Amino acid sequence: MFQEFELIIDPKKFNGFGKVFTGVIVPRPIAFVSTVSKEGNVNLSPYSFFNAVTYDPPTLVFSISKFLSNGEIKHTLKNIQENSEFVVNIVSNDIADAMNITSGEYSEDTNEFEVSGLTQIDSQIVRPPRVAESPVNMECKLERIVELGSESDPHGLVIGEVVLLHLDDDVVSGNHIDHQKLDPVGRLAGNMYCHTNSTFDLIRPRV
Repeated sequence: MFQEFELIIDPKKFNGFGKVFTGVIVPRPIAFVSTVSKEGNVNLSPYSFFNAVTYDPPTLVFSISKFLSNGEIKHTLKNIQENSEFVVNIVSNDIADAMNITSGEYSEDTNEFEVSGLTQIDSQIVRPPRVAESPVNMECKLERIVELGSESDPHGLVIGEVVLLHLDDDVVSGNHIDHQKLDPVGRLAGNMYCHTNSTFDLIRPRV
């Protein structure tokens, strides 16, 4: 049965379309990104415009709004532009509150690990540290940054290759990742998040 009524929205004419956009593309995984500036300042920030895009080489992307409210370039983007390295940490339910704390606009010399109470540990290949409490850490090398968005709201689409993955043994069952144990958190709209502990299987048809 078809819906009798529908709402048609022109993004260029609808004020606040971003709220609709992020409200319908859900749930979104969260890239909890750690970086280091050329001066050695550590930064840790979450981004929910994030996903995997290729298997070989393993490549992921996430998007960053280019500027802070004070007009400075966002520290994560600046650090990646300078050093071409970053770590994507997966946000489990246990660290959701700490992740949210790091989303504030702190000064460049503020270490969000310290603000949030999370533990930074050394990576093996890249310079930025990993989040010890995260069950998955992906050490990444920058492939490229694609400039997107409008002049008034520019974004940087960060494309990176995963060069090393750290995985907590506790989230592995047999030969697969146990998502009940991984317990990742997804982003919805506004201040809303979700759990991903309700799952079902669909078998892909063979044609």
